[in-house]
Amino acid sequence: MAKTFEESIKELENIVTRLEDGDVSLEESIKLFENGMKLSNSCKKMLETAEKKVSVLTDNGNGEMTKEPFLPEDNK
Repeated sequence: MAKTFEESIKELENIVTRLEDGDVSLEESIKLFENGMKLSNSCKKMLETAEKKVSVLTDNGNGEMTKEPFLPEDNK
């Protein structure tokens, strides 16, 4: 079963904490880092998918509501 975004973020936070603590061997650090990169990429893909699904209802000026694709503030 695929992990949710929240589960992936929590696991990524745990990996970062373990790496920052420095109490793991070099070999374990590399494994944690690799897993962290996979989780990070997975989260990025989930966010990109969610962004594509987001749409905003706006008033088109004549009292009707229309769906428009979501554009982040820096892309407007």
